[in-house]
Amino acid sequence: MPKIQEVKNLVVPPPEIWHLSNGVPVYETNLGTQDILKLELVFFAGRPFERKKLASRCAAALMREGTRQHTSAELAEVIDYYGGTLSLPISMDMAGVQLYSLTKYFDKLLPVAAEMLSEPLFPQEEIDSFIVRNKQRLQVDLSKNDFVAYRKFTELLYGEHHPYGYNSYAETYEAITRDDLVTHHKENYTSGNCLIFLSGRTNDAVRRLLDEQLGQAIPKGERKEVGPLAVNQLPQKLHEPLPDTVQKAVRIGCHLFNRLHPDYNGMYVLNTILGGYFGSRLMTNIREEKGYTYNIYSSHEAMLYGGYFYVGTEVGNEFVDKTVQEIYVEMEKLQQYLVDDDEMEMVKNYLLGTLLTNLDGPFNIAEVVKTFVSEGVELSAFEELASAIKKITAEEVRELARKYFSKKDMWEVIV
Repeated sequence: MPKIQEVKNLVVPPPEIWHLSNGVPVYETNLGTQDILKLELVFFAGRPFERKKLASRCAAALMREGTRQHTSAELAEVIDYYGGTLSLPISMDMAGVQLYSLTKYFDKLLPVAAEMLSEPLFPQEEIDSFIVRNKQRLQVDLSKNDFVAYRKFTELLYGEHHPYGYNSYAETYEAITRDDLVTHHKENYTSGNCLIFLSGRTNDAVRRLLDEQLGQAIPKGERKEVGPLAVNQLPQKLHEPLPDTVQKAVRIGCHLFNRLHPDYNGMYVLNTILGGYFGSRLMTNIREEKGYTYNIYSSHEAMLYGGYFYVGTEVGNEFVDKTVQEIYVEMEKLQQYLVDDDEMEMVKNYLLGTLLTNLDGPFNIAEVVKTFVSEGVELSAFEELASAIKKITAEEVRELARKYFSKKDMWEVIV
């Protein structure tokens, strides 16, 4: 068996940074051996920046449904003909446009993305269809334990009117109008709210084309700022029955922080030990030894204006109380006892290996650059994360568990 090698030199290749004529920064990762490009535009146009609930999601989804010059079918036909892939990803804080293209066809595909950005029509018939589809999907999803548990957990954690806490209902979709989408697009899809990430085999012609198209398509505007967002502070417990189900979904968690917090790197390790990989404490105990569930995990979700930690699982009705008890048992063990050397070494190797895959190829590197830059973090933080993983001690892990895994601070939702 080959010797296990220590993971070294986890450094993000620095992107070249330049600006379009309208001031939008471009982070270019010019690497790779294949003539293929990935272009990603990120707009700070998610929930914290919307005037009306669901405006951000609806506007992002409907941008591809036709422009002043082309129908949605015509746009899709061009993308398909030239072998491109265009998607419109959206998260809590950000909305984007992601385009994959062969370098030689970039001049054919980029204008499609530029046109969608600058001239979305938001046809009323497409809005109506979107609302109907999503109301139907919502009706199906509301019969699923895990879906309902996630909604209830975030609503309790942040509040029903908070950007991170509100939930969608049939009435929320019905209240959306075309004017809401036009307003959201006009206010948020501007140069001050935009970051561009270009990766793959780039060249001068690609750069010129990018400025010609997007330098004009994205109107100038200032970066929108969001004031402090108040959150619910008192932990609550909710047990909600869902008829005709043989399992219950469990969510247990608490408020945490974003990537800028000094304890983020340590929590990255602690969360992994508890439930962040297949060999975690929760998996070993509750799945492998007890057999209460097929899957259990913990996660630290970091957003621009906060974050939260939670444990999630689905278990048979007869095992709910025992599972909840064992979740707290595993948290308490991390508070009381030091993690042994073998487990620390395993987790460190796993996490460093994960970071290593994040630097495999230009598109993965660009994804790391995008994540850090869009969240306002220096790229050196990636190296600091790797260093923190290598250096963290069992004593530091125990202190973090004592600080953040207190049972009295946990929200608890069972559906």
